[in-house]
Amino acid sequence: MPQSADSSTATLPDILAGPIVRRLSQQQLALWLVGSRPLTIRAELYRPGDAEPFQSTPLEPANTELIAVGERAYIHLIRLPFDQPLDAGCLFEYDLRLDTAEGERGLADLQPWLLYDGQQRPSLMLKSRLDRLLHGSCRKPHYPGEDALLQADRQLALAQAGEETRPALLMMSGDQIYADDVAGPMLVAIHRTIELLGLWPEQLDGALVADSAALQASEHCYYRREELLPHDKASATLEDRFFAGVRKPIFTSDSAHNHLITLAEVIAMYLLVWSPVLWQRIDTALERVPDDNRQRFLNEQREIKRFAEGLPQVQRLMAQLPVYMIFDDHDITDDWNLTRGWEETAYNHPFSRRIIGNALIGYWLCQGWGNDPERFDATFISQLQRYFQRPEKAPQDQLIDVLLEFDGWGYSVPSQPKMVVLDTRTRRWWSESSAAKPSGLMDWEALSELQQELIGEPAVLLVSPAPIFGVKLIETVQRMFTYFGHALLVDAENWMAHPGSANVILNIFSHPKTPQHFVILSGDVHYSFAYDIRLRRRKNSPAIWQITCSGLKNEFPRRLLRWFDRINSALYSSRSPLNWFTKRRQMRIKARRPVGNGEARLLNGNGIGLLQLDRQGRPVEVSVLQADGRQTEFVSRQRAETKETELA
Repeated sequence: MPQSADSSTATLPDILAGPIVRRLSQQQLALWLVGSRPLTIRAELYRPGDAEPFQSTPLEPANTELIAVGERAYIHLIRLPFDQPLDAGCLFEYDLRLDTAEGERGLADLQPWLLYDGQQRPSLMLKSRLDRLLHGSCRKPHYPGEDALLQADRQLALAQAGEETRPALLMMSGDQIYADDVAGPMLVAIHRTIELLGLWPEQLDGALVADSAALQASEHCYYRREELLPHDKASATLEDRFFAGVRKPIFTSDSAHNHLITLAEVIAMYLLVWSPVLWQRIDTALERVPDDNRQRFLNEQREIKRFAEGLPQVQRLMAQLPVYMIFDDHDITDDWNLTRGWEETAYNHPFSRRIIGNALIGYWLCQGWGNDPERFDATFISQLQRYFQRPEKAPQDQLIDVLLEFDGWGYSVPSQPKMVVLDTRTRRWWSESSAAKPSGLMDWEALSELQQELIGEPAVLLVSPAPIFGVKLIETVQRMFTYFGHALLVDAENWMAHPGSANVILNIFSHPKTPQHFVILSGDVHYSFAYDIRLRRRKNSPAIWQITCSGLKNEFPRRLLRWFDRINSALYSSRSPLNWFTKRRQMRIKARRPVGNGEARLLNGNGIGLLQLDRQGRPVEVSVLQADGRQTEFVSRQRAETKETELA
């Protein structure tokens, strides 16, 4: 039997999720955590081996924002200023001392699993440059296989004290949650969490259910949520337009039958994918599973249990390494803003607008806020707090309006090299010829701002959730489906799908004042690859590297990817004349080979990227730490053959 809220709330821990290290600079440290109550905290900083802190700071309203998202759930964003600027390469330890019923207690007492062997407190290092970093995307809890973040945790465990081997940060480049693809047992856990924490209820407009209580009580709540979606004016179901292509003819996707709808569901999802403590107080048993989904439920239940068992290591990793994030479509919903027609349908219906808006509120609270807290001023924060002080329909709709109009989701990190993270979802370049054609991933104004940010930089780490230089065969297939009006069926959202955004981003690479070294980090596609790129017929071509790692816990259909890889290699080799029929004809693109993967250029399977850069910002090692423990490096064809001979 599931635990009731009454039996478990009395034993709720003070910290429900986190701390997650978000932004670290010489001036301050930003931490995100969720408490079961408003927490009184004193932050302490230590040098390794010292018994006394070199800084002890009570956290007050001036440096801690607090938002109550339920009766027993309070999101804290801590901005801890340093008394003295940190030195580059500085290794330090931190502790959060909480006032509890048992007196003041630190993280070692409250969450001992946050510590590696031999540690007394979590440690952090402010590196002088981005010499080594981890990156990945697409983490679907119920996908079969181990969570690749566990490999990242093992990597950090091996590099605790060493400046050279310790990663500078973790970049999560999209689909940190799958709001549109939720397992039945995960949805059960979400509802148990909502009850346990008293997350705020919600009224719904334009839906067949009046509110969140009616949604949860509905016979269509599990595996049949598409039955609750309304119809548009053309009498097509909103699912056909909003959750377009539940089964896609080429890129098969799981259904949206358990799509998250309410804000409470979104917040609970974030807590459950980042923290182990709630899983100890809930279960996923459900008697209301439709008969035709019972075996599916049991299969998903096994994977969800396995996923939850790894969360202590995931929480430890995120407490000891700066973590930066950006959204992609599944953080909100599949095909988010893919075409002008999609936007016109989705945003003009109150129910679909609410679904999108709730996911965007959850993204801001749990991801976007911590990326660059200074970007969100007091006026912005007060607009959001206005809803949470009075969680009712009108202020919720006003909050959604604010977030949908916000155009500052992209951000940069003043590192060496500079890291620029792109918002490729909310500032799209609509097609002028057809509402059914894919939008450009960034509009002209956003791309102009990007160019200004890049001018004068010798090197840049550019984070684009979707690869700028993708697999040409797959993009060709997407273009064919787009021609026949079916862009939504194949997720035809690549940089080359829209002529305006394609031409501008390619011109940025060839501009004489933009960086000479571009490293592009991407995810999204559910496989990994690496390209070396140069401009044709230009002596001083910038050096460009496209490095893609996806997914952390997801992958492409294996047989289909093998065929795509073989045909793409045959048709679009670096010397193929077919390249002249693409928008990248002025660029020479050479694919690296994953060592030990035969002639393949594309690597499938759960994994997380490991990138090492030299002092000029050039890649010296491009690897994927696979969830099964193997490390696969991407190298040139000649080096791959040499390495494979040595291994043999």
